[in-house]
Amino acid sequence: MNDRSVTLRETEIAAETIGPAAVESRGLEKSYFQADGSELKILQGVDIRVGTGEAVAVVGASGAGKSTLLHLLGALDRPTRGEVYVGGRPVTHLEEPALAPIRNRYIGFVFQFHHLLREFSALENVMMPGLIAGLPREQTEARARELLGVVGLKERLHHRPWQLSGGEQQRVAVARALVNEPVVVLADEPTGNLDLHTGEGVQDLLFALRAERGLALVVVTHNRELADRTDRVLLLKDGKLNRSEDR
Repeated sequence: MNDRSVTLRETEIAAETIGPAAVESRGLEKSYFQADGSELKILQGVDIRVGTGEAVAVVGASGAGKSTLLHLLGALDRPTRGEVYVGGRPVTHLEEPALAPIRNRYIGFVFQFHHLLREFSALENVMMPGLIAGLPREQTEARARELLGVVGLKERLHHRPWQLSGGEQQRVAVARALVNEPVVVLADEPTGNLDLHTGEGVQDLLFALRAERGLALVVVTHNRELADRTDRVLLLKDGKLNRSEDR
């Protein structure tokens, strides 16, 4: 570890102290170096601050770097430069043993494809983050059952993913994202793989849960209707983030 690393105990203390911003970035940059040695800049000096309970949409053309930004905010990838904060505390320079429990406990993820484990039931899939976090099995199961009831799947707890419809699978993914009671949910095209009616149902669910539980929500989407339901719409263009002008 270098001198900017943080111990696991320090990380746990930081994560328990949730400030006014659920997630924030300052001067965030991400570049990739191509085969000829040239630098391809994806994000350039991105600043974003999402308050507790706030919903923000990030829109932009395909390939603009929206998913890259979400991965950096969720500590799934590391920036080339800049800082990411969860609950007001920096996470960018944490080593993986310290970072993993923060990511698992305080950030919920919903992707376009549900990424459920086929060999496990809906209930077991939702329980997985809690078990990984070391929470008591009985407590985790009770929480997972509650959430599956909230998303309308209390009769399908023991169904495998392949026995569920696309909309049901995505509802399981939403429940899984919430099982550890995160401070922020990061959603990457959460309705992009669903038909219009089913997608609207998942939208309704996300915003109802956000209002009920005070979650911060950052959603990357091409769906203008979904974006317009958020508090702010931000446009990612040429690696920079600005308020959308055509709200």
